[in-house]
Amino acid sequence: MDVLTKEQRHKNMSHIRAKNTRPEVMLRKALWQRGIHYRKNYADLPGKPDIALTRYKIAVFIDGDFWHARGHQDCPGEQVASNKEFWQKKLKNNVERDKAVNDALTEAGWLVLRFWSSDVMKHLDDCINQILQYIPDKQ
Repeated sequence: MDVLTKEQRHKNMSHIRAKNTRPEVMLRKALWQRGIHYRKNYADLPGKPDIALTRYKIAVFIDGDFWHARGHQDCPGEQVASNKEFWQKKLKNNVERDKAVNDALTEAGWLVLRFWSSDVMKHLDDCINQILQYIPDKQ
């Protein structure tokens, strides 16, 4: 049972961002400072990557720890206490969609890199270095 009213829950959920999250902006700014040009939320590719390095065919996704079931890929939704059936189904679908997007991009010749938002926040340099290793002239 939810502790918030329907209106309160709606307001809460409406404030959850789908793009331009803090980790995305941090990673984009760090790439830009290194002279790496990118497209953000590139709709021409499956899954609309958060960052697309079109010149190098690299698609970067920054996945939210909750929405993409970090640590719970085998049993998505286990971290939820209420309305478990709904969340297990939703998070399982998110994980399956991520796999399908990865496959479609890989088949199209793109390299797919996925970072957890918490890793970007805590280990930004490591994430940048991982991207840079696939860019020949920026190593």
